[in-house]
Amino acid sequence: MSFPLLTATAVVPALGAVATAAVPAARRTAAKWLALVVSLATLALAITVLVRFDPDGGRYQLTESHPWIADFGVRYELGVDGIAVALIALTALLMPFIILAGWHDADPLETGSRRWRPTQGFFALILGVEAMVIISFEATDVFLFYIFFEAMLIPMYFLIGGFGDRAHEHGEEAASTQRSYAAVKFLLYNLVGGLIMLAAVIGLYVVAGNFSLQEIAEARANGSLHMATNTERWLFLGFFFAFAVKAPLWPLHTWLPNAMQESTAPVAVLITAVVDKVGTFAMLRFCLQLFPEASKWATPAILVLALISIIYGALLAVGQRDIKRLVAYASISHFGFIILGIFAMTSQGQSGATLYMVNHGISTAALMLVAGFLISRRGSRLIADYGGVQKAAPVLAGTFLIGGLATLSLPGLAPFVSEFLVLVGTFTRYPAVGIIATFGIVLAALYTLVLYQRTMTGPVKQEVSAMPDLRARELVVVAPLIVLLIFLGVYPKPVTDIVNPAVKSTLSDVHKKDPKPSVEAAK
Repeated sequence: MSFPLLTATAVVPALGAVATAAVPAARRTAAKWLALVVSLATLALAITVLVRFDPDGGRYQLTESHPWIADFGVRYELGVDGIAVALIALTALLMPFIILAGWHDADPLETGSRRWRPTQGFFALILGVEAMVIISFEATDVFLFYIFFEAMLIPMYFLIGGFGDRAHEHGEEAASTQRSYAAVKFLLYNLVGGLIMLAAVIGLYVVAGNFSLQEIAEARANGSLHMATNTERWLFLGFFFAFAVKAPLWPLHTWLPNAMQESTAPVAVLITAVVDKVGTFAMLRFCLQLFPEASKWATPAILVLALISIIYGALLAVGQRDIKRLVAYASISHFGFIILGIFAMTSQGQSGATLYMVNHGISTAALMLVAGFLISRRGSRLIADYGGVQKAAPVLAGTFLIGGLATLSLPGLAPFVSEFLVLVGTFTRYPAVGIIATFGIVLAALYTLVLYQRTMTGPVKQEVSAMPDLRARELVVVAPLIVLLIFLGVYPKPVTDIVNPAVKSTLSDVHKKDPKPSVEAAK
């Protein structure tokens, strides 16, 4: 029997979460180091998965399958394709940086009336989320996926509501109220989406007789399983609604700005760079593979929603006063690009969308974590409270600029390649949609450059004149992310080589081929 590598990749952070939570209250530093070591061990396992995965091999590799609830056809089934491998690697890569960035975020307050939860709980919850996200990327049993898709909401709820941002202009009591509101809103939105998906999961079982993604997809492909048109459409909508809430897609996005605003910067990165990717990933894995005809039927409406997300998110980012809310609305715009690429139904669009998931995770982590370091120094999230930071802390300002330029998809940085592929893939099939989407790029340049100008340039405000530059721990967090942004911006081939075969399989599922060019290339 071969070593269950995929199971180990999820079990290690899960056991690490339990062990971290069990560390005595007086040993906070030991809990932090334990969490960091566990995240590095998980990264090593994820790298092993990456190395053992053969892009030219079968669609699902490193598979594991064991009976679980036999009476209902539920199995413990795991398997990864190129898209899952890339996102598992992203998740495992970001976790050590998230933990290091949040090293002091759950330390007890010296002053103030609110008692913070134990430091051990903060890091245990982060590891718990990592375990659930990884197994969500690995699950090929629909019911198994659903369990962890929903279960990750619980640790995220406590991370948002119990360990929120300490920088609040209206005092600790108001901050506590806002954190509770953001956490409850996050939970309710995602629970409603999950409940609708549960009805669709049950409906799928009634139609198919089991929950195995591979068996259902194979039966659909060879014609042994037929779904009535209306049945397929209703089931698709049940799955897609839950994924659109998680993604988040307009108009189901409103929980995200509140959640990111009230979270610590590392938890905000966990939300938008890691957890939200489960939604867009599931659109590729489940919606397109299980319901190909319904996916094509819904494409026009989804493209409109994606366009609205792109423009609406960017416009609202331009007008934000709060740094974290600006990044949140920028992320809504970026998720619009990802969903646009998925439903453009072209190889360039879906490759770009998958690459965008990876690159957005890295760029958002770089920008948000540096913003968190900035906010922790000044004690304010408001853009107006800054000015001239680049003179007081030039390294902080420089890394903030690179993160911002990556967010606006500057050529030479990783997000440019993915955004370019999404737009090319969209334009070849839906020219008008591709043209409108490009306005999101213009707006991204506006909100990013205005943010940098107002916070980093101009006269040095008295409150930031003595601001310290990035410390060694903070440089360890930011520098590798900057290097990755530059490397993948210049040479994205390592990621595209992994995801492209999976994208071709997905297009085959929906019986789509790339449009032929209107002008033949000269021979």
